[in-house]
Amino acid sequence: MAYAENGARLAGVELREVMRTAGAVREFTAEPVPDEVLEQVLDAARFAPSGGNQQPWAVLVVRDPELRRQLRDLVREGWREYVAQQRAGVRPFAPGPDGRWHGPAIDLDAAARTPAPSAFVDAFDQVPVLLVLAVRLTALAVTDVDLDRQSVVGGASIYPFAQNILLAARDADLGGTLTTFAARREPAAAALLHLPPDHGIAAVLALGYPARRTTRLTRHPVGTFTRIDTFDGPAFGSASVVPPGGRPDSPTAG
Repeated sequence: MAYAENGARLAGVELREVMRTAGAVREFTAEPVPDEVLEQVLDAARFAPSGGNQQPWAVLVVRDPELRRQLRDLVREGWREYVAQQRAGVRPFAPGPDGRWHGPAIDLDAAARTPAPSAFVDAFDQVPVLLVLAVRLTALAVTDVDLDRQSVVGGASIYPFAQNILLAARDADLGGTLTTFAARREPAAAALLHLPPDHGIAAVLALGYPARRTTRLTRHPVGTFTRIDTFDGPAFGSASVVPPGGRPDSPTAG
């Protein structure tokens, strides 16, 4: 239940329903998103937490058709690399069992040149709203920077903001998804978008009015990913099997 600043209960706020129906949306109608709606989404999202309240995000609303086409081309190359690794039977860009990256299992240059048709990616420049989410790297307290594994902690100060955008979008009857393929071509994308050297690309968010409404999402139940005390401890919550429909972490899952 949500509460106002004075402690009063807020009527009509269905946060749980928003969270349970805010799956990845990659098909949109042609209806444009009014500026006032997008501003309301960003205005709600800006209250996301960040380390030291640094609020290290910068959002670029990409509208110029040529910029959109060039961004699409960069995203498409990253997508092709992703798909080629999947076809080779490996998790794209995943570290090994030791938590470290050991290099690609395929020829990524060749993959980037190999077509991998996708209705979403191939028409990326036609998405109603494209938001490039940049992050000020010097504002991140990356406490796992010297561990002998891939770093993940820095994302704690930027991805809650990204999730807030998606939740606020869902609350405004929009749909969307977060993509990271542009990060595969960050130098080129940074030059295209005039990003300063101390900024990185955290994501490109695609938003719009969904072609189809989400009614049910498939996710692992709590008991399959929550343990008591230790990683090999007893399950917390109701254990269950993987839901019907396959692995919910597949790139095409909602």
